Amino acid sequence: MGPRTALVRRWKALGYSQERLAQALGVDTTTVGRWGRGQVEPQAYIRPKLAERLQVTLAELDELLKPEAPEPVNLPAVHEAQGVLARHTASDDDLGTGDLDEMIRRQFLRLLTVTGALTALPVTSEAVPADHPLATSKSNDVAAHTALNAHLWQIFALAKTKRTVLPIVHSHAQDIADSFATARTERERQKLCGAVGDLFQLAGEIHFDSNNYTDAAQCYTLAASAGREARNPDLSACALTRHAFVSIYEKKPRDAASLLAAAAEMAKKGDRQLSTRHWVAAVQAEVFASLGDLSACNRALDQAEEVHALSGLIQNGGWLRFDGSRLAEERGTCYVRLGRLDLAELSLADALGQPMSMRRRGSVMADLATLGIQRRDVDQLVSYASQALDLAVQTKSGYVVRKLEGLQGQLQPLLTDGRVLELNDQISALTMTA
Repeated sequence: MGPRTALVRRWKALGYSQERLAQALGVDTTTVGRWGRGQVEPQAYIRPKLAERLQVTLAELDELLKPEAPEPVNLPAVHEAQGVLARHTASDDDLGTGDLDEMIRRQFLRLLTVTGALTALPVTSEAVPADHPLATSKSNDVAAHTALNAHLWQIFALAKTKRTVLPIVHSHAQDIADSFATARTERERQKLCGAVGDLFQLAGEIHFDSNNYTDAAQCYTLAASAGREARNPDLSACALTRHAFVSIYEKKPRDAASLLAAAAEMAKKGDRQLSTRHWVAAVQAEVFASLGDLSACNRALDQAEEVHALSGLIQNGGWLRFDGSRLAEERGTCYVRLGRLDLAELSLADALGQPMSMRRRGSVMADLATLGIQRRDVDQLVSYASQALDLAVQTKSGYVVRKLEGLQGQLQPLLTDGRVLELNDQISALTMTA
């Protein structure tokens, strides 16, 4: 079954994002995503409501639900995409239309399934004989994979549009999968599992930034499993923490709390010199804020602040990047959710005084715009939201777009002001192309 491009085009033409259509229908965002990708059929009871939202008859809806024929696997095209990325500045135009993104996504998920099966295979302590046909890998293959992973995280951090990194990640994942066939010792296999846990967290981040929650969750699940196979509690804890963000943005804080509780337990078994447990606490604070628990939120934030007492190399710049430098903006986000305007503004003002990426600045601007809504201060709302919109357009970040979508849901009381109405239209236009 192939993707339902006509269906996706229809909901976007009517101004719906995947998340907003899900909210209108009372279903999960991931469910709408699976409809669009042709992975599941809308259930009978939801079809009339879906047809109504899409302004079509049931017969016309059946036509929209007809999937396209799946494209054949075309690995040379993936490598060509990798070459394009190396030759040009990262942008959507470099990679062409979304068709290439979709092709790479399907190939990547196939590879994820294969690699997941490989990590689950029992590990034998017997080495492959040196003259065996499979014994062709070099002893430094694992080190090379690890080094390239670290380089890809750097590329991801610098990329203006995150999903342009996916073709290279896909190609490298294939190389790691191939290395499993030639792993000669249990130790080498464990290290390969560590490389998988690292790389698929990066893949999850790319999908998450593009609002592909289902794909992101699959990547994080494999990463957590690979971390356990690698006997690396910190690696697994970070994968579980990233997985929790999917539940946070699907507005399922209790599901996120369960994942984070597991991550916290895993982190206790990890390296006490690393910042893993402090990052888990920072994300738990966000969940407590969503649940309206100020006391628990503050306790978690205080625990996260203890990261500043650590010394030495506390994070690796890849799957673990928490060093406490973002705590001001994270506090601000928590206090915005709790409606504590006084605390939020202090924290967000502190955050703006620190160096940060365009993506992070867009997030802070969206939070400050939300404060404007809560204060009924249209000038503050429009000023900060306009800046967030500009940054969202420049970075094409799904993360900032999600913030703006959340802000848009609170605009109703202020829509009598022409500036707010125009802002609402700009956000709708942005989400149509996101």
